Amino acid sequence: MNQNVHVITFATADLAAARSFYSTALGWTPLVDVPGEIIFYQVAPGTVLGLFDAEKFNRDLATGTDHSVVSGVTLSHNVGGPDEVHAVVTAMTAAGGRVIKAPQDGAFGGIFHAHVQDPNGIIWEIAHNPGWHVAADGAVSFG
Repeated sequence: MNQNVHVITFATADLAAARSFYSTALGWTPLVDVPGEIIFYQVAPGTVLGLFDAEKFNRDLATGTDHSVVSGVTLSHNVGGPDEVHAVVTAMTAAGGRVIKAPQDGAFGGIFHAHVQDPNGIIWEIAHNPGWHVAADGAVSFG
């Protein structure tokens, strides 16, 4: 199997709140938006974030069990410096996000970061990591 992830999908209890948070308030442009079902945002070359209506998510899995709760996961958005961490946290809060951890030095790895929860419970880490580098070909290196 190739080491790739192309789609990250989260069950979303309130698709309208997700649309308002990501599209309206943060200004993200949907790649595909199927009202009442799913919204896809391209978040990196070849990578899409899907927000899938929770009821339809469970129906698609066809297990008869609710698998729509997300736990122990963060999505990270790396920025150029501490001021950008503050600016993104401010924008996410104004969009309806809830600050879980205010911008501060991290306990691990020499980063400056914050955590913000979107209206459906997805936790975002907004971080400045001076050791994080992305090459022109998209390869990531640390240190």
